[in-house]
Amino acid sequence: MITLQRRQLVGHDILLARHGNHICSMRLDRGNGRVVALLDDGSVDSAPNLISPGLRLPDTLQSVLREDWKLFAGLSAAAAGLGCLMVAAASAYSSSMVDPEMVQLLSAYSAY
Repeated sequence: MITLQRRQLVGHDILLARHGNHICSMRLDRGNGRVVALLDDGSVDSAPNLISPGLRLPDTLQSVLREDWKLFAGLSAAAAGLGCLMVAAASAYSSSMVDPEMVQLLSAYSAY
């Protein structure tokens, strides 16, 4: 069963244990799988973000969107296209069912 929960960043804990209150800011380097910290003295330290490289972390909403964005974009485009097609069909159907007297009445009022 998939549960969407926030991932715990192991690298944050490692850097906090190493440097404590001397950390100015931390950022996640997703490409390298590391957490990078900027320290008070201007130096930079990093720590791996995984306990084990083969460890499968629980899915989060952001990770699902990051992995499946093409699928969601395709489904959204298909739904938008279907909606436009339905509006066009309804418009064409309603215009074919208009009474000739109603068309004359509407065209007379459109001149003003």
